[in-house]
Amino acid sequence: QVQLVESGGGLVQAGGSLRLSCAASGRTFSSYAMGWFRQAPGKEREFVAAISWSGGSTYYADSVKGRFTISRDNAKNTVYLQMNSLKPEDTAVYYCAAGLIWGPTTQSLYDYWGQGTQVTVSS
Repeated sequence: QVQLVESGGGLVQAGGSLRLSCAASGRTFSSYAMGWFRQAPGKEREFVAAISWSGGSTYYADSVKGRFTISRDNAKNTVYLQMNSLKPEDTAVYYCAAGLIWGPTTQSLYDYWGQGTQVTVSS
């Protein structure tokens, strides 16, 4: 079992930055690929970014490429999402997820999900 707890969300003005963290329990964190997803009001949950077990591979949604950076610290059992140049359309609940199989955008391949953290970007 892996438990995931997100933090770092909040209210920020357009153009600002936030850094999300996702802390994982358990000793096998480095065995899991990690992803970030988001869900805006009235919309389906969508892929944002993913990182492989060692951090050697990353993948981003086109909508965040060049603005968001995913990273991980396996010694701290934590994955991060640095979000820069935020836009109002980035407003959503952000979820981190863990999966044993690398398939960055496929939600069904993620075995564990956090409860989410709210990010609100004002114009």
